[in-house]
Amino acid sequence: MTPVLRWPITLPGSQESFIGLMNGYAKKLGLTNTTFQTVHGLDAPGQFSTARDMALLGKALIHDVPEEYAIHKEKEFTFNKIRQPNRNRLLWSSNLNVDGMKTGTTAGAGYNLVASATQGDMRLISVVLGAKTDRIRFNESEKLLTWGFRFFETVTPIKPDATFVTQRVWFGDKSEVNLGAGEAGSVTIPRGQLKNLKASYTLTEPQLTAPLKKGQVVGTIDFQLNGKSIEQRPLIVMENVEEGGFFGRMWDFVMMKFHQWFGSWFS
Repeated sequence: MTPVLRWPITLPGSQESFIGLMNGYAKKLGLTNTTFQTVHGLDAPGQFSTARDMALLGKALIHDVPEEYAIHKEKEFTFNKIRQPNRNRLLWSSNLNVDGMKTGTTAGAGYNLVASATQGDMRLISVVLGAKTDRIRFNESEKLLTWGFRFFETVTPIKPDATFVTQRVWFGDKSEVNLGAGEAGSVTIPRGQLKNLKASYTLTEPQLTAPLKKGQVVGTIDFQLNGKSIEQRPLIVMENVEEGGFFGRMWDFVMMKFHQWFGSWFS
């Protein structure tokens, strides 16, 4: 039994329960065309995924568990006096700064590679699935990443500390709150297209009510390029808003009702 397989088995429950956790996380990450049937990823009936979903999974690995992701750039390690080289040959590329991510090969799926590389502040993820040979998956991944860095750029239309929109807040110690994107205000677009990039937002709830905490997600920012939605990011609160005093909250209750009945005249 391999260490990879032993870990899920030794967790409370069975392999089936662990697979259930895997599919639950897949759903939370937005992997809309992925279903896991095994803990090890080998071929199994009903198990499938797509390049898009693998890219999203890789993105989550990079951003959510950076300490674990850092392991993927290690070119080799020695265990029990046995040298184990990393199977991702792109780590040795002289043309790209590749720091991960995962190879995989099965009879049914062929040769696969999810790779990631950085260039300055820009990071790209490439996914090659179903290649016929080991060489093809690496060559095609290198082509994709090289093409991406040449023809795309990462821009930050909403700076981390910038206010994207100011919104009315009810029952608070202040009547308005600044909303922004925090650290998620960067998007990757074709070079030279920044002038065509637009952004809009929607709130999760029709009204914002105190208390609100800095960093709390209250909606979604939608980035559009030439009228087409290309990225969605969380809309977050940029400052704390505490509950207001008793009389202030009572007044806001009355004003909110008028606002709901008659529109913005009473805001």
